[in-house]
Amino acid sequence: MVIAQALADREDLLMALIDRAGRFLWANQAFSSYSKQSLEEMVGQKFFQILSLNAQHLPQKTYIQEQLIKGESFKFEFAYQQEGHLTQAWLLMDGQPICDSEGIISQYSLLATDITLRKQAELDLQDAKRLLEQSNQALEVRVQQRTSALVHEKERAEQAFQQLQQMQLQLIQNEKMSALGNLVAGIAHEINNPVGFLAGNLQPARDYVQDLFGLIDLYQEKYPTTDPDVSAEMEAIDLDYLREDLPKLIGSMQEGVNRLKHISTSLRIFSRTDSDRPVPFNIHEGLDSTLLILKHRLKSNERRPDIEVRKEYGELPTVECYAGQLNQVFLNLLANAIEALEESQQKCSFEALKANPHRIEIRTRLSKDEQQVLICIADNGPGMTAEVQACIFDQSFTTKAVGTGTGLGLAIARQIVVEKHGGNLYCCSQPGQGAEFVIELPIQRQMHKTPA
Repeated sequence: MVIAQALADREDLLMALIDRAGRFLWANQAFSSYSKQSLEEMVGQKFFQILSLNAQHLPQKTYIQEQLIKGESFKFEFAYQQEGHLTQAWLLMDGQPICDSEGIISQYSLLATDITLRKQAELDLQDAKRLLEQSNQALEVRVQQRTSALVHEKERAEQAFQQLQQMQLQLIQNEKMSALGNLVAGIAHEINNPVGFLAGNLQPARDYVQDLFGLIDLYQEKYPTTDPDVSAEMEAIDLDYLREDLPKLIGSMQEGVNRLKHISTSLRIFSRTDSDRPVPFNIHEGLDSTLLILKHRLKSNERRPDIEVRKEYGELPTVECYAGQLNQVFLNLLANAIEALEESQQKCSFEALKANPHRIEIRTRLSKDEQQVLICIADNGPGMTAEVQACIFDQSFTTKAVGTGTGLGLAIARQIVVEKHGGNLYCCSQPGQGAEFVIELPIQRQMHKTPA
């Protein structure tokens, strides 16, 4: 009774009972404040009509009515404008059927919990991805402009032109990594603040819930004969279900916090700033953080299903390298694979792609002499001819339409691998058989083994 009353009195928790038609039977003060109506005024009204008064993105009432008719639970998120606040808040509405003594569903319990922090984190991440794409587009425009300027300089002297090409390539690389690194690092820092707040409060919340449940058990043990009103209220709120579901609810919140922590860690790994000398680096962490940056491009859209990513990680030592520049190589190669797959999708229907989905495979292993790390990034796209393969690492070479690519991505990748790390980067492909890029990196100093 104590915990039930405490929950019902919370201003941030909307609780109610409805019948199979969706009409209010009871609601707590928070629900009454949300609707700006008294409980007497609310009783008999359909709850989704009350919610739609100041909510946004509310699902069609047909869905709710169907679930009520079928006697099945329902759950949905909706946004609403809090009085006196400029920003909107989000609630997760959970409706669960309640059976009477004969097992017939006669009522539903409604419980709305505040998910504003989680939604804000999701919106911040979406904004960050959009800013990242805008930054890349702006940088690509700058690359085109500088490339055009270098073409005019070629007539003066071939040797001077080659030197300017190298200087330009290095400048582009530094600018892109600096901009990306600062942006991604800032995003990770901003995510850490709300995540730290949530993570620090979940365990105390779990302990408080257990304490309250213990108090209820003690009360029931000391006073086995319960007042009829109390018993009726316990049945009305379905105390047994609440005791079972509330810890699960907190557990799901913990899983969400852990996921945000993982995202923040991956962003920090990707945004590492290179020092003036190579440092030990976990290749698998770099690949995973780059995949996270490109995750939005791997998801399905109206023209194609998801692009599958298969990872076969071998047991590798840490490699001494320039981690930030190596992440740039992974980003360029994976983005190139995605673009090749998106180009090939124009010739296939959605059903055909679903039957034979686009796929990117990432494999890592040691060379036979264990002196090099081999990283293979392959796709099942359209592949390329031998003539195209001979030019793909040349600066300004591109197979894309005018204005959609600069031809610098693979050139930058090869310069980083070959000139900066003393390794090798090559491609194996045939028309219609996809393409595979292989990175060979020397191990400068053997480190402890890392798990696959």
